[in-house]
Amino acid sequence: MLELSTGQQHYLNQQRKHRRIVRVSRLAILLGFLFLWEFTANVGIIDSFIFSSPSRIALCFWEMALDGTIFMHLWVTLYETLVSFLLVTAISILFAVLLWCSLKLSEILDPYLVVLNSLPKSALAPLLIVWLGANHTTIIVAGMSVAIFGSILNLYTAFVGVDSEKLRLIYTLHGTKFHALTKVVLPSSIPAIISNMKVNIGLCLVGVIIGEFLAARNGLGYLIIYSSQVFKMDWLLMSIVLLCIMAMILYSLINLLEKLYYQKV
Repeated sequence: MLELSTGQQHYLNQQRKHRRIVRVSRLAILLGFLFLWEFTANVGIIDSFIFSSPSRIALCFWEMALDGTIFMHLWVTLYETLVSFLLVTAISILFAVLLWCSLKLSEILDPYLVVLNSLPKSALAPLLIVWLGANHTTIIVAGMSVAIFGSILNLYTAFVGVDSEKLRLIYTLHGTKFHALTKVVLPSSIPAIISNMKVNIGLCLVGVIIGEFLAARNGLGYLIIYSSQVFKMDWLLMSIVLLCIMAMILYSLINLLEKLYYQKV
């Protein structure tokens, strides 16, 4: 086992100290915010009926956990998000490959993809309800619509940005376009694909919530819109907190996938 020099050991200690400071600071900010929120709500500085408080949100979650309703809402939103995310990932890679294989096709479709990506996706949700009905399919498609066009454009840009010298080598050795795709383009674009996935998971969650606002009878989006209509602010803020936790967990899982990939490389 190699022994570290004094300078290397000092550098590693500094890095560990830096990570500890970052973790402690993050935790301190969160706890400070929760304490300030709870304190101001209890002493009447803010209206606890409108702004709720951490203790009321925790009590609300516990009551809904006892009868299982909150887990049903969580599962519905998680299922719709994961399905839309997986479909976006698969379809965007497929379309990006098609655009890379055909320069003519990419030139034809490029302005349409740009326009569709710029279109406010919330404007499509009512139209999707008319076309598909108020069901899970509509919500999944709404989740996909937020991410898919930008994902195709980003992946296609990554594909065409692959090192041209490597492609020239493949063709010099009498390789086909399929060989160039499988041996150079896709392997070189894996970091871009993973980065794209990290963005898409949040966008799909946003799209699903938009769909649930309009076309759901369960899910966190439905719970948010229903609680706002009946002024159950504890339900509303609890749903928002759960959405933040869900988004953080999903992002962390993809971040873990990225770390595993770089460890193997």
